[in-house]
Amino acid sequence: MNREADRICANGLGDILRSRFGILLVALAGIFLYWQMNQKDVPFAPGKKQLNTISVAREIQLGQDSYLQILQQEQSQGNAVLCADPAACTGDARALTDTVRDIGKRLEAAALELEDEYRAQGYDMPGVVEQFDWTYYVVDSATPNAFCLPGGYVAVYTGILDITGNYDDRVSLEDVRDTNKLAVVMGHEIGHALAHHGAARMSTQQVLQVGQMAVAVGLGDMSAGQQRAVMEAFGVAAQGGFLAFSREHETQADKIGLDLLVRACYDPREAPELWERMGEIGGGERPPEWMSTHPASETRAGNFRKWMPDAIAQYEARCGPLR
Repeated sequence: MNREADRICANGLGDILRSRFGILLVALAGIFLYWQMNQKDVPFAPGKKQLNTISVAREIQLGQDSYLQILQQEQSQGNAVLCADPAACTGDARALTDTVRDIGKRLEAAALELEDEYRAQGYDMPGVVEQFDWTYYVVDSATPNAFCLPGGYVAVYTGILDITGNYDDRVSLEDVRDTNKLAVVMGHEIGHALAHHGAARMSTQQVLQVGQMAVAVGLGDMSAGQQRAVMEAFGVAAQGGFLAFSREHETQADKIGLDLLVRACYDPREAPELWERMGEIGGGERPPEWMSTHPASETRAGNFRKWMPDAIAQYEARCGPLR
């Protein structure tokens, strides 16, 4: 009797493993193992790990290709890339470009210093600052934007300069007379690149695509309506996870940017006010935080206030008293 029961159980297990459901289970188990085996430390964020299957060399190449494509697209839409032609790099164009590049160089130096500090603490730092091809341009566009692509390719749009500057609804050289808030923005964007967030997002998207295919194979015996319902549920769950993943990246980049800021001797107290201003854009209307790729501006300002005592202490130890 026991032997017969064992045989039935064994056959049942074999049937499950040979079924579409079994294929789905095996595939999902494989994806889980792949996810776990490719978890890597997040540079500049001790104690954090993320999926990353893309080499630094590949990151840099992808970043460079995207950067050139974006800048060419901006030019085709009538938005000048200031100082793209060195012969025409004069006047306001030169002043704005030089300002952005000066901030970038100071933040780069701070990142190198921070790498050395983490190494001294025993943290494994791959030396991404030295590997990146740091490049800075200003785009003459009303869009309030800035980014740093993998590999250190930075663009600052003139539309964000009023927000980081005088905040008087017009852009002028007066907006870059005090560069502390602009340094907050650039530090945040550079933080994304230093932490390999772009590579992590691409790696995660690849795994989600494989997972979606595995789920689709496992649904072969269901009706069309059932398949659609399960795939929609998978999509909602995956999207929710990806949004949370993106918000975590934003918080990491905020903290990395703040660490760079104080080492480059920019005033960290400007950060909370900047994010309060950012929250006012568009009349302050935005989707709920859980539906967004970014934490709410109030959350970000609150995080900076929480980190501020340590940031001020770090600044004053390196740069002198804050006034």
